[in-house]
Parts: sequence; C-alpha cells; structure tokens
Amino acid sequence: MADFCINICLDDEKLKKIEEAGLADQIKEIDGKKAVQVCITKKEHKKLAKSFKDDMTTDSSNACLLPEDAENILFGFIADMKTLDVMKAAIMKLYNPVAGKEIRSKRS
Repeated sequence: MADFCINICLDDEKLKKIEEAGLADQIKEIDGKKAVQVCITKKEHKKLAKSFKDDMTTDSSNACLLPEDAENILFGFIADMKTLDVMKAAIMKLYNPVAGKEIRSKRS
C-alpha cells in the first residue's frame, strides 16, 4: 500500500492521452478537477522531496504536487507505459541525489 500519492491534474490533452492508454477508469475528481494519482512509497517521497525541496508540496492527505516539468516527465511515463505503476522507472529520471548540496571541488 502506498504511503503517498502524486496528483496529476488533467487538461483536455492529458485526459485524451489517459483515455487512449486505457486508464479512463483511473480518473478521479480532486478539488473539482479531473486527475490521476500515482502511488509512491515513503522512500520515493523522501527522494522527490529532496530533489524538489522548494517546489513540491504535500497536503494533509499525503497527496503531492510536483513542479510542472517533473509532472510532465511523470505523465510521459504513464502515457508510454499505459499504467500508473511507473515510479520504479520514473524515479530514476526525477530524482537528483545532489539536490540542495553545495558543490565542492577537490583542490590540492
């Protein structure tokens, strides 16, 4: 079971792609908007929160909103793979392990 989820709001273009992928039954109404939810674990959430420190929000129901660029990448995985179970593949593209760290160089 997922600890968190990522909400992806659907405009007309994204809605059409979700339907073409055979995922129309996964569409939910969230805050008056059509959306799909991608389940993520605590570990994945931690990685994403580190990568998008200032740009990712998580509400009291543990639903996350990613920055637009990251959301588009995640949506691309959904459309290509035709499933919402994409985080194992998508996390490699979304996670930046050095986010927020100061860049240091070795000098002799």
